[in-house]
Amino acid sequence: MKIDQVIKELESAVEQLGLRVRREKGNFRGGYCVRNDEEFLMLNRVHPPEVHLALLADALRTMDVDTVYLKPVVRQALEDAWARNAVVEIQAEDGD
Repeated sequence: MKIDQVIKELESAVEQLGLRVRREKGNFRGGYCVRNDEEFLMLNRVHPPEVHLALLADALRTMDVDTVYLKPVVRQALEDAWARNAVVEIQAEDGD
């Protein structure tokens, strides 16, 4: 499955779990946002799909993903993204 399809599936999962996904252009990284008491996940249109995947995975880390159906390939991509993020966090802690 192509990365764009995986991203669409993860966006759908995020929305099923109650968090709206917005795509905008601008000078920002993206991620979880709150504005005027509205919670949403912001994706920057100019960023590559890999960044979108990482941001979606980060948002889903705090959500109950077991309550939504994810295709096995999508769930594997999500778990792989979580594993990559864990390695980055561990390396950052070692550098302190």
